[in-house]
Amino acid sequence: MTTSSSHDVPIRNVAPQSTEAQTTTGTDHPDVRPVALQYVLAALRLALGWTFLWAFLDKTFGLGYATPSDNAWIDGGSPTTGYLSGVEGPFKDFFHDLAGNTWVDWLFMIGLLGIGVALILGIGMRVAAVAGVLMLGMMYLASLPLDNNPFMDEHITEALMIVVLALTFSGRYLGLGRLWERIPLVRKNRWLI
Repeated sequence: MTTSSSHDVPIRNVAPQSTEAQTTTGTDHPDVRPVALQYVLAALRLALGWTFLWAFLDKTFGLGYATPSDNAWIDGGSPTTGYLSGVEGPFKDFFHDLAGNTWVDWLFMIGLLGIGVALILGIGMRVAAVAGVLMLGMMYLASLPLDNNPFMDEHITEALMIVVLALTFSGRYLGLGRLWERIPLVRKNRWLI
């Protein structure tokens, strides 16, 4: 495996598979993933993006799934009070202190919206991955102790999936990632990819 700079994707030394798999993306990152994998990663990205965006929509408008209509954020409900005030375990006091604070509600909701939109559109994947890992990490700590496993739950697996999506440039497939990467600001600030 070789790389030519710190921003390049590792290139495998394999025999050519197809001309589509060998194309470059305009950002000096050769694309060597099989086409099927590209679309599976895109589907995973869209599914995770919808998970975050749906949580935002349900909490904002009280659509009656996890959030009853009388607790809608637009009607004065707090999207963090119910969950954080019910936390038990080693971080109980920390999360109880955060519950219902306006700044926590806004930060949580902006995070859900931003991560969801970034994943669905396939833009800003590195920023979305960092924000997603932080948010899911906090949710993991709030869910301790776990009921069904000594340490592993969906928060950890979803965090790992978001990292994989960012590392594999999954926003390029069924997303706007290729266009996003060509924006001069993004080309100068690679952390925005």
